[in-house]
Amino acid sequence: MEQAGQYVMVFIETAGLFAPLIFISFHLLRPLFFVPVVFICVSGGILFGAFAGTLYSLIGITLSSIVFYLIVQWAPKTLQRFVNLRKRLLKNTEFTTTQIAVLRLIPFIHFHLLSLCLLELSRNFKDYAKASIVSNIPIAFVYTTLGQWISTLSPLFVLIILLLFIPLIYVLRRKEIIIKWQDFSKLPHKGEESGQKG
Repeated sequence: MEQAGQYVMVFIETAGLFAPLIFISFHLLRPLFFVPVVFICVSGGILFGAFAGTLYSLIGITLSSIVFYLIVQWAPKTLQRFVNLRKRLLKNTEFTTTQIAVLRLIPFIHFHLLSLCLLELSRNFKDYAKASIVSNIPIAFVYTTLGQWISTLSPLFVLIILLLFIPLIYVLRRKEIIIKWQDFSKLPHKGEESGQKG
């Protein structure tokens, strides 16, 4: 997956005047290759700089959102599967467009799951398109700017930053408590606790 993304980025660098068009097209093909939106936005900052990269990423992400809208309108069974998945993952939580814009900044949340939340908020295509543009601006700007900033750093500095992230990954890991059945059966139950107090 990452190698495919790197090959595409090298191809875009050598494309000359067609580079922005290829970059925007790659946003549309991104779901097929399972490449994260963040990776493409950061690459846009490295390739085009903050301003142009943000503009191209915003166009590409918004077109990707519109293609998602058209696909789910064309395939209602697929839409129902997405809705069921959203209900399982997010329960009955309803988000505002601003909340979705903030959630899009979190790389681990699926982009089109949030597009589905926008779809449920919208009355028609025009509302959906406006909400998509508004919610896509922060992710395009933040990660493209990050990409331009990374491109100005020395490789040694980038390596040091990556090494500093290792303890953070350990601290933020998923924590689970495993209780053996024997230990669990020894815990006092509610009835036993009230009986001891009386």
